[in-house]
Amino acid sequence: MSLDQRPLAQSDPRPLVLHVVYRFDVGGLENGIVNLINHMPAAAYRHAVLAITEVVPAFSQRIHRHDVAFHSLHKPHGHGYALYPRLVRLLREMKPAIVHTRNLAALELQLPAWLAGVPVRIHGEHGRDVGDLDGSNRKYQWVRRAYRPFVQHYFALSRDLAQYLADKIHVRPDRVTQVYNGVDADRFQPAADGPQPIAGCPFAAPAHWLVGTVGRMQTVKDQTTLARAFVRTLELAPALRARLRLVLVGEGPLRAQAQAILDAAGVGSLAWLPGERNDVADVMRGLHCFVLPSLAEGISNTILEAMASGLPVVATKVGGNADLVRHGVTGELVPADDVEALAQSLMRLAATPALAVQMGEAGRLDAQQKFSMQAMVSTYQAVYEQQVRKARYQPKNN
Repeated sequence: MSLDQRPLAQSDPRPLVLHVVYRFDVGGLENGIVNLINHMPAAAYRHAVLAITEVVPAFSQRIHRHDVAFHSLHKPHGHGYALYPRLVRLLREMKPAIVHTRNLAALELQLPAWLAGVPVRIHGEHGRDVGDLDGSNRKYQWVRRAYRPFVQHYFALSRDLAQYLADKIHVRPDRVTQVYNGVDADRFQPAADGPQPIAGCPFAAPAHWLVGTVGRMQTVKDQTTLARAFVRTLELAPALRARLRLVLVGEGPLRAQAQAILDAAGVGSLAWLPGERNDVADVMRGLHCFVLPSLAEGISNTILEAMASGLPVVATKVGGNADLVRHGVTGELVPADDVEALAQSLMRLAATPALAVQMGEAGRLDAQQKFSMQAMVSTYQAVYEQQVRKARYQPKNN
């Protein structure tokens, strides 16, 4: 167990929120924690982050506050019963008012939080992984029900997940708050004069029309289907070969697979796969269309960022994607793992760029009006305050 160099002031009267995740690294869930901590009023709460495996130092620097502590458990694979005594001691030393776990991999921390007497215990469901795409995995349902007595309140990041908690985990509706991720519409906004060149990218407007995606390149994100759909689009509309280009940003095992698919089809030179980037807002401003081909999603930060950037969004109709994308208005929804349907959408938007611009403008408006950062932070803060009052929490200083 390790702790970074930002100590927590035990004499600070502000309640402490301990955010628990499996790994604190690049990802939508983790980026949501960064946004929440950075935008919640500093006078309201102190914050700390506990990673069951590892806090990645470079990613933790995205949190701008200097009073946030980071803990890495470095837990090996398997259940963490052996860590419970140390966790209970750590929690009793930290004295958090709230322990907020995220997703199934962090749920087991609810038991040591209860044993340590943490006043408020909250769990968030942010999305599903490749082992439970439709929520039907009975083992995962059983595990969630087993820990349900230790959780006092839940956050669900989509209507689909809220329904799952009610129907499969049997959580009372009054114990669930549905909250959407918020997007920084000032950071993510369209370029003033249309898509701008992306640093290092060999393609740029007006010569090219760029379709792209951003995210970890792993099975559940399914970028290989996008690569196949790009190939199929050029087969269906060969004239697009002169200007249609593909941008796949992210690192992971699917990167090499996607490149191999493109190379085998003879279109590798029409695509750019730069790996992970830290300038996502600038990448978005260089695209004409954003695609999210995931097999499962909660509420996608990248969809929201694309919408705020004025991009039409083509996304699979899974999880919370339909909560964000209005089909035919701000983009298009297609079945998951359907190369033909995705290719048809790409061909339609690339062939009618005026429609793509119109959808992007509508998406930008939705991002500003429905999915603001302020709305997200206000919802979390209101539930935190409600649960703290309910627990009759009083700060305990050393």
